[in-house]
Order: sequence, then C-alpha cells, then structure tokens
Amino acid sequence: MEKERDRLANALAESEREKKAAAELAEALLASEQHKIAAAKEKEIQELKAKLQALELEKKLAVSEAVGAIEKERDELKNGIKQVQLEKQLSEQSLKDKYETQIKDRDDAIERLKDMKARLSTKMVGETLEQHCETEFNRVRSMAFPRAYFEKDNDARTGSKGDYIFRDSDEAGTEIISIMFEMKNESDKTATKSKNEDFLKELDRDRSEKGCEYAILVSLLEPDNELYNTGIVDVFHRYPKMYVIRPQFFLPMITLLRNAAINSLKYKTELALVRAQNIDITQFESQLETFKTAFSKNYDLASRHFQTSIAEIDKSIDHLQKTKDALIGADRNLRLANDKAQDVTIKKLTRGNPTMAAKFAELKSPPAEAAE
Repeated sequence: MEKERDRLANALAESEREKKAAAELAEALLASEQHKIAAAKEKEIQELKAKLQALELEKKLAVSEAVGAIEKERDELKNGIKQVQLEKQLSEQSLKDKYETQIKDRDDAIERLKDMKARLSTKMVGETLEQHCETEFNRVRSMAFPRAYFEKDNDARTGSKGDYIFRDSDEAGTEIISIMFEMKNESDKTATKSKNEDFLKELDRDRSEKGCEYAILVSLLEPDNELYNTGIVDVFHRYPKMYVIRPQFFLPMITLLRNAAINSLKYKTELALVRAQNIDITQFESQLETFKTAFSKNYDLASRHFQTSIAEIDKSIDHLQKTKDALIGADRNLRLANDKAQDVTIKKLTRGNPTMAAKFAELKSPPAEAAE
C-alpha cells in the first residue's frame, strides 16, 4: 500500500512537473509569439512612420514650391505695380508740365491779345478780324478756289452793306454758290457788349439785296456762350440758310457749303441749257405777255372812259327829264292860272266887299254925269 501510494505520489509529482513544464513552454511560446507580433507591429509602425514622414516631406516641398511660386509672382506683381505707378507718375508729371506750359503760353498769348485789343480802336478790332479771314482765304485761293470771287462789299446804294461776298462758278460760268459774310468782333474793354442776335436781321437783308444764297456771321462776340463755342451754329429757325461761326471754321465752312453745292451743279447746268434752248420761246411769251398786259390796260382805260361817258349821258338824260317834267308842270300851272284869270269878273271880285263895290260904282258914275 505504501508502495502504491509512493508510486501515485511520484506519478502525481511527475504530472505536476510535466504540467509545469508544459505551462512554462506555453508561456515561452506565447512570449515568443507576442514578441514576434510586437516586432511585426513595430516594423509596420516604423514603415508607416517612414511613409508619413515621406508624405510630410513631399507635402512640405510642394507647399514650399507653391509658396515660392506665389511669392515670386507676388514680387513680380509688386515690382510691376511699382513700375506702372512710377511710369504713371512720370507721365502725369510730364503731362502736367506740358499742359502747364501750354496754359502759360496761352495765358501769355491771351494777355498779349488783350493788351493789343486795349490799344486798338473798335474799328481796328473789326478790321483785324476781316484781315485775318481775307488772309486765310488768299492763302488757299489758288489751290482750293481758283475761279472764286471773294472781295469786300463796297456797294452801299441800298443804305447798308456786308463785309465780304464770296461767289464761285464752274468752267462754264454757272454759279455754284454765293455767300454774304459779316465779321464781328469787339474790344474786351467795351462797356456795352453786343450779341450775335443783334446783327442777323441786317445780314439777312444784305444777303437778299446782293442776291446771295447763304449768309454767314463770323463772330468773336459772346466768348462765354457754349452754343456758339461749338463752332458752327445754324439759325435757320430765324433766317433761311444762315450760320454763325467762329473764325477757325471760316475756311472749313466755305469748303463744306461749296462741296455740297457742287453736287447740285449738274442740275443747275441742265437747267441753264434748257433755258438757253428755250430763250426764243421765253422772249415770245414775254412779248406776248407784254402785249396782253398793254392791251388789257388800254381796254380797261377805254372801258372806264366809256362807262364814264354813259354815266354822264344818263345824268344828262335824267337832268333833261327833270327839266322837261318841270316845264310840263309849269305849263300846266300857267294854263290853270290863265283859266282862273279868264274866269275873274268885277262882280266876283266885289262880292262880299262893299268898299271895292263902292269904288267900282264911283268909277262907273262920272261918264253918266257927263252925258247929262
């Protein structure tokens, strides 16, 4: 029994040792596996960290490159803006200097003109504008207006006259255009300032009297008037084919109107040809109209004399009729008076009148006494 017990105890001890060895082996295996897993995870972690670092580095490089490009572009834009601003400033300064110089020159010119005008009389101021326009026209006359007439209007038979008359014709002598010019200016020192409106009526009358198609007032009056400062102003609402212009538009205005008139030259030429062909008919019609007018005048005169004579005859007949009626009435009254006179007797005269009866009785009694 003891042996059995020892054997069982030894077996139990052996089993415990085996169990302990198995447990230690399992723990060793588990630790080995855990170490392997930990090593694998550590390796994976290291690989992920390396990839992450690589990505971060790549990202940093990309960001650095992008920022560098943007900063470069920004710097270029800044430099460009600075360059533009510098050029703008230089340009503005250049323009400022240029216009200040021009303004100064213009102010100096204005002062010189004012000084010159102050020394000129009113007539000389007007003549200066006329001379300017005449000089400008003569400067281009031979090239632009070889057949044109441009002279001062010296015909004052009607009481007034313009300043200049412009006429232009074609090679055949047909008139293309005619313009009456009036030039008006005044000194800055003049107390009473004239207006362009003051001269339009007289200009229209001068144009009509001289047989001109257009009328143009070249004026330096009303220098602050924005309407006239536009250069060319038509006043057709007041007077037909009339313009008011500043002196710098003198030649352009003539050229404009002349070119427009040339377009109608063909029709004027055809009209002149028709008139030349029909001149005999026109003269015949004119003579016929003259004869008809004279005949009608003589007929009217004779008719009035005839009617006057008839009226006078009617008056005479009426007067004679009245005289006849008066004579007939007088004859009738004389006849009645004669009848009444023949019917008168002494008896009728003394009837109812004792005094007259006694007088007649006395007249009858003396012859009776003498007979005794």
